[in-house]
Amino acid sequence: MPFSPGIQARAIQLLLGRMMSRVHKDLRFTDVPKRTEALQVETGAGPVTCTVYRPPATTAALAPVYVNFHGGGFVVGRPEQDDHICRCIAATAGCVVINVDYAVAPQRQFPVPVTQAYDVTAWAAANGPAGGWDGSRLAVGGHSAGANLTAAVCRLARDRGTFAPRLQIIDSAPLDQVADPATKQSLIAKPLLSPQLMRIFTDAYVPDAADRAHPLVSPGLADDLAGLPPALIITAENDRLRDEGDAYAKALEAAGVPVTHRVFEGVDHYFTHTGPVPAAKEAIDLMATTLRNALSA
Repeated sequence: MPFSPGIQARAIQLLLGRMMSRVHKDLRFTDVPKRTEALQVETGAGPVTCTVYRPPATTAALAPVYVNFHGGGFVVGRPEQDDHICRCIAATAGCVVINVDYAVAPQRQFPVPVTQAYDVTAWAAANGPAGGWDGSRLAVGGHSAGANLTAAVCRLARDRGTFAPRLQIIDSAPLDQVADPATKQSLIAKPLLSPQLMRIFTDAYVPDAADRAHPLVSPGLADDLAGLPPALIITAENDRLRDEGDAYAKALEAAGVPVTHRVFEGVDHYFTHTGPVPAAKEAIDLMATTLRNALSA
């Protein structure tokens, strides 16, 4: 008798959680100072703990703010895996970074992570002076599952008219949760994401197959993309998720959204954490530079 999706997902939390929080030693940016504090934000789906990263240099004007969502297939809850990216962005882009510890499946399923991600971002937009940042100059981004949540947050912000991110960063996102993962091809024989692992993630996060075409679950299947924030879309050449990321970039452009799209060659999913180091550093620098330009305007 096969194990249930929930049991399989909990096994992955135990097996992959610690591994995913390990970042390549040459990507840890130990020379970048760390100024952080924890805060808790009340949301419509329970309280959410966040880590706030401050830029090393203080200025008279309030710094802009960037809200970050980590990856992990909606199953692994390890925001510290993005510590190197958050520190680098805070220092290089000169912005406050809010790293969000959203709830994960199978304990909390769709739409809980979307609700939490949106509510934290809306809170950051509305509570800038109290938090020590400029909430009117806000961007949002994430990696893998966190990039999917980024797209969902931007859709909700547009539809509700609550706040307007200056930029969305979508790094190696799952954007089509309907297609069978076995149909998602890679250029290499053994890519990081296997169809079996991808199915476990999707079954745990969105157990009802009828929900998987929802635009907040599969933003890449939506046909109403006009009016979304400018996007930086990063895809990895050998990633099974590359095609849907490339397609989303084209669809956003066709809808009139300003898009910067970069395919990093010779790398697989999660390369911004595991390397190769030169490509990872280039991608993180691209995120920070694009953010700085978007938030300083």
